[in-house]
Amino acid sequence: MRISTSQFYETSATNYSRTYSNVVKTGDEVASQVKLNTAGDDPVGAARVLQLQQMGTMLNQYNANISTINTGVVNTETAMTAITDAIQRAQELTLAAGNATFTDKDRQANAAELKQLQGQILGLMNSQDANGSYLFSGSKASTPPYVLNADGTYSYQGDQTRNMLDVGGGISMASNTTGWDAFEQAVNTTRTTSTLTSGADDGVISLSGGSVSNTATYDSKFTTGEPYKISFLSSTQYQILDKNGADVTGEASSTGQFSSSSAAGQAVTFRGLELNLNINLTDAQKATTTTADAAVKDHTFTLGVTPSSVSTARLPNNPSTTVITSSTVTDQAAFDKTFPNGGAVLRFTSATDFALYASPYDAATSKPVSTGTLSGTPVANQAVAAGVTFTVSGTPPAPVAGDQFTAQSSTQQTQNILNTLSNVITALNGKVDGDPVAAQKLRATLTSTIGNLQSASNQISDAVSDGGARSRTATDQGVTNQSMLDSGTTEASTITASDPVDAIARLTLQKTMLQASQMVFTQLSSLNLFSKL
Repeated sequence: MRISTSQFYETSATNYSRTYSNVVKTGDEVASQVKLNTAGDDPVGAARVLQLQQMGTMLNQYNANISTINTGVVNTETAMTAITDAIQRAQELTLAAGNATFTDKDRQANAAELKQLQGQILGLMNSQDANGSYLFSGSKASTPPYVLNADGTYSYQGDQTRNMLDVGGGISMASNTTGWDAFEQAVNTTRTTSTLTSGADDGVISLSGGSVSNTATYDSKFTTGEPYKISFLSSTQYQILDKNGADVTGEASSTGQFSSSSAAGQAVTFRGLELNLNINLTDAQKATTTTADAAVKDHTFTLGVTPSSVSTARLPNNPSTTVITSSTVTDQAAFDKTFPNGGAVLRFTSATDFALYASPYDAATSKPVSTGTLSGTPVANQAVAAGVTFTVSGTPPAPVAGDQFTAQSSTQQTQNILNTLSNVITALNGKVDGDPVAAQKLRATLTSTIGNLQSASNQISDAVSDGGARSRTATDQGVTNQSMLDSGTTEASTITASDPVDAIARLTLQKTMLQASQMVFTQLSSLNLFSKL
């Protein structure tokens, strides 16, 4: 077999180039301690490393989300703990105000401190994080969760959205606590109302709306029979009829008997409700049983669940100056069924036509809950929507297309701490000295306030516990994530990291082969015809 000189040189050059390339590559591996630099070095290993890198990126994001959750828990827990401390002080002031030795001036001093506590609590409810986002507004992070309405009540402006973050494969967790969860679900112990419906309003009998002492009994029995009719038959006996006219007096304390002369005998317990009864007879009326009976009998009260209420506010950029002067729930069934829980927006589409939307309103996506046209007599100034009658100002009213009004509902079954404090502050600032009826109403308010403050404290405690549980679970998941991240790093290292001993041995062998290739080329290149002449 003959090999031409050109073939010999081409083959030798190719072999030398390949061997030199191997030396350079192995030299780089020895220097960098990395054996996988391109997918061509190890296609299978490169694919696995890519998978591990993607998993690592995902795990790092999970850990960042866990850090966000833990930071949020710390921020909200700090605010809620401070609120709980303020509630504790409010309870102390409320209890002290019930002291029989207190005068109007003493109670007003307590009211002043309660007002300061209310402002402190409002500021804490509107707490912001380091980025300026409100902690308790849900997904509406740029909106203050609590605002003071024109009617003096405080309403929640956030939503019920819990911002979910992924913390592991198929595992997501809330990163926030909403004001709805922390403050809006506190049970209102005073959610019933008594109204004198017959008999002279002469102050002889005062009956409070009562406070709920047993929620289970109240929900299962009281609400199914309301409204009730409480009729006083004499100075020692009353009768209770339910909505169907059935006599349920036997379920009341002392089966409807009371004492006109002793305050201790005037407490009424009925179907999970505690009512304060106050009989105020003059000496002449107390003179005989006949005169006492004549003064007390024929007074009749209705007792039932306090109807829901709605507060409204005009948007400052409305085209007209029209305002809503009142908003009343006139159809409780329709209200319960259709009025949005998170608030609503009443929007006029013309001078007479309107639509009610769930809040927040979005022109592109929102669909109306209810629509209608202004009605009423003698002038059409009422917008009736979702069981609520909104009364518009003006004679005639002059809304224009684009006018919007926010509407927040209160079912009376719950009450936030700010409104509870407003009620007791108003009561403590009233004149009570020398007025037994006012004193009885004050006692009822104080009893209600104590119950509501405790309810608010319990709800906040539940929210704190929920945050702690989320933080603990997130931290535990973070340990798992870190373990997976470390394992992935180790596995990737075994694929990409070079074995120094093996790499040096290969480099030595390849250098030897390169030197041998050079020597062979030199020797063989001299074996030609011309060198023999």
